[in-house]
Amino acid sequence: MSIAYGAIGTNQLIHRYPSCRVFRLVGLSILATMSIMQAAEFQDPEDITFNATVDGSVQKYVRMMPKPAVKGGPTAALICLHGAGSDRWQYVKEERGECRGARDVAARHGMMFISPDYRASASWMGPTAEADLKQIITELRVKRGVTRIFLAGASMGGTGSLIFTALHPELIDGVYSANGMGNMVTYDNFAESIALSYGGSKKDQPDEYRKRSAELFPERFTMPIAITVGGKDEVVPPMSVLRLGAALTKAKRRVLVINRETTGHVTDYDDTVQALEFMLKAAADSPVKKGKK
Repeated sequence: MSIAYGAIGTNQLIHRYPSCRVFRLVGLSILATMSIMQAAEFQDPEDITFNATVDGSVQKYVRMMPKPAVKGGPTAALICLHGAGSDRWQYVKEERGECRGARDVAARHGMMFISPDYRASASWMGPTAEADLKQIITELRVKRGVTRIFLAGASMGGTGSLIFTALHPELIDGVYSANGMGNMVTYDNFAESIALSYGGSKKDQPDEYRKRSAELFPERFTMPIAITVGGKDEVVPPMSVLRLGAALTKAKRRVLVINRETTGHVTDYDDTVQALEFMLKAAADSPVKKGKK
């Protein structure tokens, strides 16, 4: 297992630790945070319906507010994108590490928790899913007073979080990808579903696949980013996001990469919490981006 950190403050550019070694993170309190994770709750989930501006269709997302209620409402939101074959309820109900970890971190920080369908069940952050998510973010800012947006997801959702951030970096304050894909040009799995979402195959729509390949646009990732992968993942192979992480580390960006070489298509609870806490901590001192509410 390796853990790599990009530049944060005066930390060294990169730290790597073998899986058999006990390690300590100097200057960061991520592991301490994980060990003393306070019990926090959300209010009952609200199933929100809206009319998509891109095509007039009826779409949905789930919203959970922190409990107890935050005076004036939370100013930060964590948006979590589900995996292929699932829907908006995956991150709200499932107990798997990726989902429970995201809920716990958001609740502990008093954040609004958003889980959209984004054209479930096989989205892959195509044009309509992208438009829906942009519409949701606009609503959160204008109607809910949210000033900071953090985006996360696993598998297809981890892929989508990278795609959306590469397309709209001005909208995202921090991004986390669990077992995601960074290059849709070279990715061959789920080809039929992706073609439906992107309006055609790689041959038919080469530009659509290229612009949705986050690895090709590392310069757009100026916000904190966390990446977790499994070295034996054959569903969404990790090489493209590892290359993205390496490029961002070289550029001295705020980046965390956790590579579990012996695992497959999964990120456990502890790594999920560590990744999200890193993202939030790294973004804490950053000003609200220009053009944001």
